[in-house]
Amino acid sequence: MARKPYRAIAKIDPAALAEFRAGIRRRYSDEQILAALQASAARLGRSPTMKEFAADPDAGMHPQTVIEHFGTWNAAKRAAGLMPRRFATREELVAQLRQLGDELGRTPTAQDIRSRRGTMPSASLYWHTFGSLSTALREAGFDVAVGEERLERAISQGAELSRALGRLPKFGDWQDARRRDESLLTEWQVYRLFEARRGAWGTFQYLVRERLTDEGVAVNADGSVGS
Repeated sequence: MARKPYRAIAKIDPAALAEFRAGIRRRYSDEQILAALQASAARLGRSPTMKEFAADPDAGMHPQTVIEHFGTWNAAKRAAGLMPRRFATREELVAQLRQLGDELGRTPTAQDIRSRRGTMPSASLYWHTFGSLSTALREAGFDVAVGEERLERAISQGAELSRALGRLPKFGDWQDARRRDESLLTEWQVYRLFEARRGAWGTFQYLVRERLTDEGVAVNADGSVGS
């Protein structure tokens, strides 16, 4: 049996409620709200969630005010030129890559995406949606070299192994893991991606750390990996 509304709610005059809500909305213009979203993103260094916006002391308004104007939180962020962090469609992600490529005049890299935090979807969202950044780039119409695709695969495997180990993998860690899982690139295949130069493995660990950081995983100075 449906529950009856509380008496206080049942007594609300719909016309008076509509007038009240309209008055609340008039406190801020759409332009002011979009500017507040953009300013919050600039302070955070990324597109804000509702929780982050509510906790931002300089935002000056509640997330519900934003929703009252634009219908949904993500609709407001799109209007502000900020990509939703979790709910961007596959088509939106591809369109953003193409737009970035037009701006750069070349194929975008993960670093290009990271440098535009707040106005671009995160690199980790591309990896989670498409399986790899290389796949996303190809879907956007970019040519991706085989070597770049292999490096992307190595970094993804390195991030997964880091989580399992609780630290960035050392050369010996990779050898042991490869014995257990032949789907991993060999340690020497990874090493040769950096032309076997001195410090090659450290460079690889740095890229793995960047990937984990993009995915919200803390990596300490000693290489230990948090949750």
